[in-house]
Amino acid sequence: MTVRAIRGAIQIEDDDRGRLVDGTKGLLKAMLDANGLEQQDLISMVFTATPDLRSEFPAVAARELGLTDTPLLCAGELDVAGALPRVVRILLHAETDLAKCDVRHVYLGGAAALRADLAGTPEGSR
Repeated sequence: MTVRAIRGAIQIEDDDRGRLVDGTKGLLKAMLDANGLEQQDLISMVFTATPDLRSEFPAVAARELGLTDTPLLCAGELDVAGALPRVVRILLHAETDLAKCDVRHVYLGGAAALRADLAGTPEGSR
């Protein structure tokens, strides 16, 4: 097994706690499913949110999914002019047999614009 980093992002409709948590759960599930990962494969996760998302910590979604023994960290994205608003990003570290070129990064909803090079792949992932 090798350690791999897997990226994902989702644009949230508005700064509502329920939408933020549900959207982040959906993103995290999609990342795990796309890469065939189970809870025991996870090493750690870093969550970031753009400055316009303040209703909840995105890592709450992972805890609500039962990921209670994985170290999680939340941080704020840089407030860059013209950046896509209301985006949660996840950088997940996991042990897997996947080759680096086979890792599927997941970009959902409006966040697919962050990686236009992946837009034509299933569900915005590669």
